[in-house]
Amino acid sequence: MPLYFFRIRNGCYSGCADQATEFADRDLAWKEMTSVCADMAVGIARRLKENSEWHMELLDEAKQPVFRIRIVAETLD
Repeated sequence: MPLYFFRIRNGCYSGCADQATEFADRDLAWKEMTSVCADMAVGIARRLKENSEWHMELLDEAKQPVFRIRIVAETLD
C-alpha cells in the first residue's frame, strides 16, 4: 500500500508528520485528508489572522505534494 505524510503550514510554521500513513489508493487518501481538515477547520478559522494562509498537504513517499487544501484570509480594501 502507498505511504503518505501530512504536512501543515501556517505562516512561517511548517510541520510534517514523521510517521507515514498507509492508504489503499488516492481516493481513500483524499477522503481522509478532507475529513481531517474538516475536523480542524473551526479551530483554524478562529485563529486565522488577516492576510494569512493555512494549508494542509498530503505528500507521497518521496514527500512530494499530492493534494493541498488551502484556507486564505485576505483584506480586500
